[in-house]
Amino acid sequence: MSGELVLSLSHVYSGYSGGGGLFGRRQRQEVLHDVTFDVRQGEILGLVGESGTGKSTLARTILGMVKPGQGTVTNYTKRPQMIFQDPYSSLNPFYSVEWTLEEPLRVYGKYGKAERKRRVREMLERVELPEECLGAKPSELSGGQRQRVSIAAALIRRPKFLIADEPVSALDVTIQAQILDLLRSLRRELDLSYLFISHDLNVVYQLCDRVLVMKDGRIVEQGTVEEIFSHPKEDYTKQLLAAAE
Repeated sequence: MSGELVLSLSHVYSGYSGGGGLFGRRQRQEVLHDVTFDVRQGEILGLVGESGTGKSTLARTILGMVKPGQGTVTNYTKRPQMIFQDPYSSLNPFYSVEWTLEEPLRVYGKYGKAERKRRVREMLERVELPEECLGAKPSELSGGQRQRVSIAAALIRRPKFLIADEPVSALDVTIQAQILDLLRSLRRELDLSYLFISHDLNVVYQLCDRVLVMKDGRIVEQGTVEEIFSHPKEDYTKQLLAAAE
């Protein structure tokens, strides 16, 4: 990819402080070890690995929710937004779709009411939801509709970089395909970049341009989709691919 950088990680170690150790000092447990990679404008970068290998910690570190112990995380665009695996838990069950989408704009404080309403309707159209959904609460929507609302909420402030954490794993295959098509079209229309986190290598193959393979908090292999899927170098990558077949 030759686009401008939207994200750069350099030799990042990151983790969490645990309980008191010797003399009551809080001990830090690193989850990520020497992680280095870039994401470029317009790119969909996949991140694969088994559960517990550090993928979610990496997402939180990029978002600034976890501070790295060493190394640097540089976001070249305004703060990236997150699309979650389970939109039902990430959307407030007590508020309508319209409130959910308008609230970030209201907090931003830059737009009047009419402009906020216009932007909310424009975003609803972009994620291919009918206007009738505006008055609905999450419990009144299907799983696919909820994920579309979650994507709209992530995009309402017009970021250029999104982290998608297992965004289709809770959906059936037909709805998965629709959401993947939506992510592709949004990438084209809005010139977006994604870090797409998934344990499903078949989905990664369909969607991503490049792939990072993570094991025990380390990037053990990275390359284009074609390189990783057709000519894996690491035994761990070969095992993941064999398990996906």
